[in-house]
Amino acid sequence: MKKASVFAAELPWPEYKSRVTGGSTPILIPIGSMEQHGHHMPMHVDVLLPTEFARRVASETGSLVAPPFTYGYKSHQKSGGGNFFPGTTSLDGSSLVNALKDVIKEFARHGNRQICLVNGHFENSWFIVEGIDLALRELRWDGITDLKIVVLSYWDFVSDDSIAKLYPDGFLGWDIEHGGVLETSLMLKLYPDLVWLQDAIDHAPAEFPPYDVYPPHEDWTPATGTLSSPKDASAEKGELLLNVCTAGIVKALRKEFGDRSPASAAATAAQ
Repeated sequence: MKKASVFAAELPWPEYKSRVTGGSTPILIPIGSMEQHGHHMPMHVDVLLPTEFARRVASETGSLVAPPFTYGYKSHQKSGGGNFFPGTTSLDGSSLVNALKDVIKEFARHGNRQICLVNGHFENSWFIVEGIDLALRELRWDGITDLKIVVLSYWDFVSDDSIAKLYPDGFLGWDIEHGGVLETSLMLKLYPDLVWLQDAIDHAPAEFPPYDVYPPHEDWTPATGTLSSPKDASAEKGELLLNVCTAGIVKALRKEFGDRSPASAAATAAQ
């Protein structure tokens, strides 16, 4: 009997093979991190959110979701608070690059030809690009030249109209949203039992000079670990973000990979 799950790892291998043979079923790979998110949220926020976006998008596009990368590149002070806090557990860049390269090559070996990397941790960005570049280079050596990879971060799909609704007092930028309104609102919508909003600390947005210092000055990071206040977060804002970002990702993948949604498949079969 055909299994309904969109999670590749939940399928028996023959069912997985039947879905990916021919290379037309996209594989979505969530990429996150284990990183502190203040006093009010757990440390796997960057795994939970891209995985849930991937699940929702897969359900609409006929894709599969791979197991997520649960560790990511080192937390940067100006976007994640830095590697000062107990619990934040990071990979060296070369480790992330090589692991991602290997996983991409393995999915290509299975027959997959459409891969989307769904990023949930800003600091992963350039290491994702390097992993892809090396994987494509090595796959070309094996004669595989038809693999297409899309890379995206869910927050890039938040529209200007949505930003105005989310931040009526003004938007200070994604770089200091760590543990702030965006992530907290999404968590309140999706995983309210994992948010302890009563423990959230209201504080002024972090301010950083226009340069970096190594080793970093720990006192540049707010003691809370968050870079802006989550006080204005709500499940309602989370629902807005969820809908806008999911719709944007679905549109992007249909443009790049074509439409494999159940509705589309049914319409094709009826013709």
